[in-house]
Amino acid sequence: MLTKIIREEQIQKAKKYVEKGGSFVIVTHVTPDGDAIGSSLGLYHFLNECGKDNISVVVPNDFPSFYKWMPGTKDIIIHEKYPDFAEQLVREADVIFCLDFNEPKRIEKLAPAVIAADGRKVMIDHHPNPSDFCRVTMSYPEISSTSELVFRFICRLGMFDLINKKAAECIYTGMMTDTGSFTYNSNKPEIYIIISELIKKGIDKDLIYQKVNQVYSESRLRMMGYVLYEKMKVYPDLHTAVVTLTNEELDRFRYVTGDTEGFVNLPLSINGIRFTVFFREDKDYIKVSLRSIGDFPCNEFAARYFNGGGHKNASGGEFYGSLEDALATFKKGLNELNPVKFEELKDHN
Repeated sequence: MLTKIIREEQIQKAKKYVEKGGSFVIVTHVTPDGDAIGSSLGLYHFLNECGKDNISVVVPNDFPSFYKWMPGTKDIIIHEKYPDFAEQLVREADVIFCLDFNEPKRIEKLAPAVIAADGRKVMIDHHPNPSDFCRVTMSYPEISSTSELVFRFICRLGMFDLINKKAAECIYTGMMTDTGSFTYNSNKPEIYIIISELIKKGIDKDLIYQKVNQVYSESRLRMMGYVLYEKMKVYPDLHTAVVTLTNEELDRFRYVTGDTEGFVNLPLSINGIRFTVFFREDKDYIKVSLRSIGDFPCNEFAARYFNGGGHKNASGGEFYGSLEDALATFKKGLNELNPVKFEELKDHN
C-alpha cells in the first residue's frame, strides 16, 4: 500500500480533465533526460489505454539516442524541428500536462505557446518552488522522480490496471535514471514497492539498464578518459571538483547529444569529494551541471550563481558568457559557499 502523497482535490480535478478531454499534449523540459521522457511516455501510454487517441508528446529539443528505444519515442514532436506544428498542437489541446518542470522558462521557446494556450494545464513535478501557471499543480519535491509521481497519480485515479508494459518500461526508466540507478534519492521503501509492481507488468529491469547505460560510442569512452586525465580539477581542501569541456574539445570527440551524460558524477568517486560541477560549452551559453553528496545543497549554489535550481544533490543551471567567466563565477561562489563552510555553519547553528 502506497502513502497517499498527492492531495485528493488535485486528483479529482485532474480526473475530470482526463475524462472530459478529447485532445492532450504532454510537454517536458529542455534537453530532456530519462525522467522527462520516461514520465511523459508513461503518461502517454496510460492515456492511450484510457481510450484517448489524440495525444501528443512535445519536447523543446532533441534527446539522447539511448532513450530512443522506449516505446513511443518515434511519435515525439520536437519543437526545435517543427515549431509551427508543435505550437498548433499546444494551442488546440483540451488538456496540457506539464511534466518534470516547475516554471515556463524550463521549456524555453515553447513557453509562450504553453502560457497562452486555453487548455487546462496540469503540472506533475518534483522540483521545488513551482510557478503558478497551471490549474492543477502536483508538486512534491520529496518524491525521487516525476515518473514515480506519474505512477502514483495513475494509482490514485484507481486505474493501475491500465498501466501496460509499455508504460511500465517508461516509468521505470525515469525512476532509474533520476536516482542514478537507485544510488541516490532512493532510500524510501515505497520506491521498491513501485518497482516490484512494474516488474509484475512484465518489464526486464536488467535489460533496461543495459539499453540506457551500456550503449555508448567509443568516442564517448575516449572523451571520458580525456576528461578524467586532462580536464578535472580537484580542490581537496574544499571537497570539491570541477570539469570543463569546450566546443572544440566536444568536436574533437565527435560529440552527439547525451555523450556527456553522467560526467558530472565521475569526481564523486574520489574519496572525500562531496561537490562537483561540470561546465559544457553550448551554442549560446554554458551548460552547468552540479552534484553533491550528503547535506550540501548544490541547488542553492546553482540558484545563487548560475540562474538554476533543482534538487539538493542534483541540479543544473546556465551561464551566458565565456567559459572563463563561468569558471570565475564558480570560484567566487566556492569562496562563499562550499561543503566545508556549509558544515561549519551547520555545526555552529
